[in-house]
Amino acid sequence: MIKSNIIKEIAQELDCGFDCYYNIKTDEIVAIPSFAQFSDEEDFKEAFSDSLENVEKHKTDFIKFESLESFESFKIMELFVEQLSDQNIKSELENILANKKPFQNFKHKIDHSEFRQSWFEFKKSELEKIVENQLDSGKASAQQNI
Repeated sequence: MIKSNIIKEIAQELDCGFDCYYNIKTDEIVAIPSFAQFSDEEDFKEAFSDSLENVEKHKTDFIKFESLESFESFKIMELFVEQLSDQNIKSELENILANKKPFQNFKHKIDHSEFRQSWFEFKKSELEKIVENQLDSGKASAQQNI
């Protein structure tokens, strides 16, 4: 698989709240919802037993990409706001990020603005940068394990 396709696919899974495992030998991508999304550990293990076994069995071949922590998602929102040239929306979004429920209010404001598509493209690009950096450093550390 082409590296850019791998990066895009992993970034997309992370954006959906999945943890991803990338097999550096086979280019296989295994996406598993973040365990935090499940209330019952047994249900989780049962639903994803094949994927979990595959990753466990070939642990040294996989690089793990974890879904973003809220502070990482918040940083992406801040970066987006910083690069905006429209001072009105920039000011409104800075205010939203400084107050209660920043994620909910940011989403609402963006979804009802002309910047919605710009936000999605920016977030996608930032996620892809994160994945690419982690992929490069993960491959380097995996090579040392051989």
